[in-house]
Amino acid sequence: MNKTCDISDALHPEVQYLEPGYQSFGGKSSFSGRIQTVKCFEDNSLVREKVFSNGAGCVLVVDAGGSKRCAMLGDMLAAKAVENGWQGIIMHGLIRDSADINQMDIGVKSLGTFPLKSVKNGVGEVDIEVSFSGVTFTPGDYLYADEDGVITVKEKL
Repeated sequence: MNKTCDISDALHPEVQYLEPGYQSFGGKSSFSGRIQTVKCFEDNSLVREKVFSNGAGCVLVVDAGGSKRCAMLGDMLAAKAVENGWQGIIMHGLIRDSADINQMDIGVKSLGTFPLKSVKNGVGEVDIEVSFSGVTFTPGDYLYADEDGVITVKEKL
């Protein structure tokens, strides 16, 4: 995989940069793929639907509104994401079961951890443009994440 620093050097200013402050989880410290999105708030029903679908070569970007009142991803959904080929998950919110997720072959970036699970009312939107932490995530664009940060670009490198 191309390093985020090398992509930044080659393509700036066409690169978007996720603001620092996200914590890394999962067994992959670097990951990349085509962006798919979910927008939801304190309801992870659509996150569940997405990770149950084919995610080969993709990264799931979840705009959970930055809520710190419940977790939007846990070990069961992360395991399903691994099973279905997802490369990583960017969570603008919290996760739980981090010790278990750290043993899985997936990369996860989130605002932190919290033990309370979300509600499941089926509320939210999928495959739409979402914006948070300085980046507009467009489905079909490419995301690259490693120890130095998270960036997006229009074309696969």
